[in-house]
Amino acid sequence: MIKILKESSGKIVGFSLRGRLEDEDYKTFVPQLESVIEREGKVRFLAYFHVFYGWKLHAAWDDMVFGAKHYGDVAKIAMVGEEKWQERMAKIRKPFTRATVKYFDAAEIEQAWAWLREEN
Repeated sequence: MIKILKESSGKIVGFSLRGRLEDEDYKTFVPQLESVIEREGKVRFLAYFHVFYGWKLHAAWDDMVFGAKHYGDVAKIAMVGEEKWQERMAKIRKPFTRATVKYFDAAEIEQAWAWLREEN
């Protein structure tokens, strides 16, 4: 399941990812993100991986398609996680986006929001 976080505002969109993501999650979520991109231009994302187990095959494809389509539309990505593999995933993601990607442990979520608000 993907859920927009209440702290989201303007060009900064936070979302939590729980469980194992499916195609249906992206069919609901992607139009919401694309609406923000259309309205705000370059956006900044906080992705909070909370009790997250990965993607089903079609959902992984949806994620790659979104990333390719919006390669230059995202300025920063704060990846907030609870597991070591999620930190490695942040490093792996860097070559596939023009965004600056930074990993934060779950206890550092407030620092992640602050980093996204910085103008540099």
